[in-house]
Amino acid sequence: MNLDPEKRQKLLVVLALTGVGLLAGDRLVVSPLIKSWTARSENIAQLQKDIAKGQQLLERRDTVRSRWQEMRTNALPSEVSAAEGRVLEAFDRWSRAASVNITSVKPQWKQSDEGYMTFECHVDAAGSLSTVTRFLHEVERDRMAIRVETVELAARDADASQISVGLQVSGLLLNPPAQR
Repeated sequence: MNLDPEKRQKLLVVLALTGVGLLAGDRLVVSPLIKSWTARSENIAQLQKDIAKGQQLLERRDTVRSRWQEMRTNALPSEVSAAEGRVLEAFDRWSRAASVNITSVKPQWKQSDEGYMTFECHVDAAGSLSTVTRFLHEVERDRMAIRVETVELAARDADASQISVGLQVSGLLLNPPAQR
């Protein structure tokens, strides 16, 4: 195929313009549409996950509400000194029930920005293995909003007839008094 130079030049211009048009179409139309489609697909997938999670929450609504009500009921009193007293009385009650000797109690308050405070308390106690076990059982089964953070056990003598326990607990105080 032998074209004269003028026709060849026109053909090359048409091919060049077609190439530029296709490139521009890809950059300005096709690529943005593909990105939009991908983003929309990801958004739909996330929304479907959110809907599934919401349906699970609705199915567990009564359980979640009863658990929250139990937490509110068993939370520490909103008065700081009353809350401290309640926790310290509980430790006294638990130690008497288990026949454990409490050697030290180190309380500390921690403020949260989310509308609650925690009362952290480190307690050192000593007793036999059975009394220490009973003490830990008493702490765990109490309905008060106390969470056992750490437990450290150590033998106090060579034959391990006396055990010392270091217990870190935290109590929940909802709606703390306003800071001055």
